[in-house]
Amino acid sequence: MSDLITLSRPGLVSALGAGTETTRERLFAGDTSGMIAEAGWLRDTAAARVGRHVGTLQPLPGSDWYRRHASRNNQLLLTAFAQIEDDFRIMLERFGAGRIGVVLGTSTSGVAEGEAAIAAHARDGCLPDSFAYEQMEIGDPAVFLARHLGTGGPAYTVSTACTSGGKALVSARLLIASGFCDAVVTGGVDSLCKLTVGGFTALESISPEICQPLSRNRRGINIGEGAALFLMTAGSGPVALLGIGESSDAHHISAPEPQGRGAEAAMRAALADAGLAPTAISYLNLHATATPKNDAMESLAVARVFPDGIPVSGTKPMTGHALGAAGALEAAFCWLALTDPAGRLPRHVWDGEADPTLPRLDTVTWGRCFTKGRRVAMSNSFAFGGNNLSLILGVA
Repeated sequence: MSDLITLSRPGLVSALGAGTETTRERLFAGDTSGMIAEAGWLRDTAAARVGRHVGTLQPLPGSDWYRRHASRNNQLLLTAFAQIEDDFRIMLERFGAGRIGVVLGTSTSGVAEGEAAIAAHARDGCLPDSFAYEQMEIGDPAVFLARHLGTGGPAYTVSTACTSGGKALVSARLLIASGFCDAVVTGGVDSLCKLTVGGFTALESISPEICQPLSRNRRGINIGEGAALFLMTAGSGPVALLGIGESSDAHHISAPEPQGRGAEAAMRAALADAGLAPTAISYLNLHATATPKNDAMESLAVARVFPDGIPVSGTKPMTGHALGAAGALEAAFCWLALTDPAGRLPRHVWDGEADPTLPRLDTVTWGRCFTKGRRVAMSNSFAFGGNNLSLILGVA
């Protein structure tokens, strides 16, 4: 088996649209039009700013089994998968169903369907006939997709809050490296629900306007939804997963360690795993939630790991924070940058008013591209409980 672990063209759906080309153009344009203000997410009448996919979603077949797994989450998942289905069929013929795994990340699964069922019960005194518990099981995405595809390898869901989608790629790499699988369908998926919008509002971490990462005026995040799926194999491919770095600082259940020591440890571990010096990284996709504490600690950590500077951007103003899908979605944005013919980098969308209390990072402006040399990107994801992850991707 080759030591090189590669990622196929991703299947993508988010507030930026569906498909690699639509996403690519809107991403590099800094398009925030998918960030919409909608009522109904909170108990009061105030609208919440969310990153919702407004396009058509893949319908589920009409059998009873599919009805029991009918959720927006699984529709997002199938919409992303449909974009890479032809590549999957080639992989299926090459390796066989028993050698293909499915590892996905999520934090909501079908919670929205559970919310609707509970509301119906409060109104009618019974659960609706359309509701089945499988819809909202946290492990449902991988089980559902594996059954839908007919694969026979390991199938499981990772749920580590905002690192889930990235952690799924880590688990997929381990399955291939250990010989359990020849290929893995992997990524992340999350759908909007009142639980997350209301929960982050209760934490006073939600911004009513489009979020402003790294700004002195940042007020918090916007919640988003989406899905990103890759086919991971060993050997040739357009983009390689060069390194992974994980840490757990366990500072607080929801607040990050103030100095970013856990974030720093994850980035340094990814560099060590890839056998690269910090100067070899040409672009960094920040976690950049636009909350006061996250941006502060990440800025401090990045300044220590990359003292010579590095082009950075936070993409959540265009998608919202897609939680369990965010790590995979932002790895896919790195994939799009790495394979872009012009070498464009995702723009950092904000008001341009840097926080004077933090190290000034080299934020990407419109039209900026990779410099000459090998294209290598890092993507950060940080989660509740001090769960930290950095991925390094490069042109294979």
